[in-house]
Amino acid sequence: MPDRKLLLSIDGGGIRGIIPICMLIRLEEVTGKPAKETFAFVAGTSTGSIIAASIAAGIPARTMLNLYTARANEVFPQRPWNFLKQVVLGYMYSSEKLHEVLADESGPARTWTLNDVTDIDILVTAKRVDDGMPWYYVKDNPKNSQRTGKLHLLDCITASAVAPTYFKPWDVAEPNPPPGHRPAGKQVDGGVGVAGNPVYQACVEAFWYTDKYSPADTTVISLGTGRFESFKNPGGLFAIIPWVKWTLGELLDSANEQQTDLVQRHFPDMPFYRLSPDMKALDPTLDHGIGQDEIKEIPRLRTIGEKFAATIDWEGILTGTDTQFLITHGRTLPRQYQTA
Repeated sequence: MPDRKLLLSIDGGGIRGIIPICMLIRLEEVTGKPAKETFAFVAGTSTGSIIAASIAAGIPARTMLNLYTARANEVFPQRPWNFLKQVVLGYMYSSEKLHEVLADESGPARTWTLNDVTDIDILVTAKRVDDGMPWYYVKDNPKNSQRTGKLHLLDCITASAVAPTYFKPWDVAEPNPPPGHRPAGKQVDGGVGVAGNPVYQACVEAFWYTDKYSPADTTVISLGTGRFESFKNPGGLFAIIPWVKWTLGELLDSANEQQTDLVQRHFPDMPFYRLSPDMKALDPTLDHGIGQDEIKEIPRLRTIGEKFAATIDWEGILTGTDTQFLITHGRTLPRQYQTA
């Protein structure tokens, strides 16, 4: 399928973004070129939005990995009073510091609007706090609202990445909203709700709100940030605490496989690949899920990501011959599509 357009979608997951970055490192090794030259469209939520924007800026995946490993402690400083801050203020970490680190590492892209992104299309998801409205940040074109393309890329990816209870909301600057419309305002992680895996939103944007793509000539690749399925119903004293943690995790992550199913149902004849490793299978010593801010697990995440990346037949995916990660009818759950 040499003439097909390739659409890439990347899930949210905080520091677990190391896992899809490892997949992209392997892709760039196989193709011998940056991911920006492989994909026509990139989409991301939360950590996935950071990776998608880095691809759009032409940043090599190995440089992204260095960013995650070298500067994660600035974004997620591990301090004994974090829990108290979370209870009192509603967040633990500085959104301003996250924005600062992203600006430092963005090169020329630090001043870009979305319309300044060239040679590739991009979608970034977020959610406005005061009314729960989902926002899908894209470049302006004649078939969409032409509202978000003039906004700053760094504002959009910061808003997408500030997960509730981890960060405070980010105020997306929109100096001149359309008459009768409220400004973008304070926003949080697009994974709150349905877009933790933004693959369906990316398909909608590509196929319905542009004239550049159709399911007939597009291959979609969705990268996850790893799964750990071992939750047991908590009980006993203070059982509310694990339930709250589980509920928050579900709010940010539960839509992932739902999105996979939606894309397969609505575009059943389109080649569609989903790559998201079972972390426990790759590291049998892992006895808990890895949270978005668990920077102590960076070495383990890198090992998991590299092991999983080694199993991916990127040439087969790019040419349409791979079957291991292919999504088909009745094959939309991880235990199904990761069985050859």
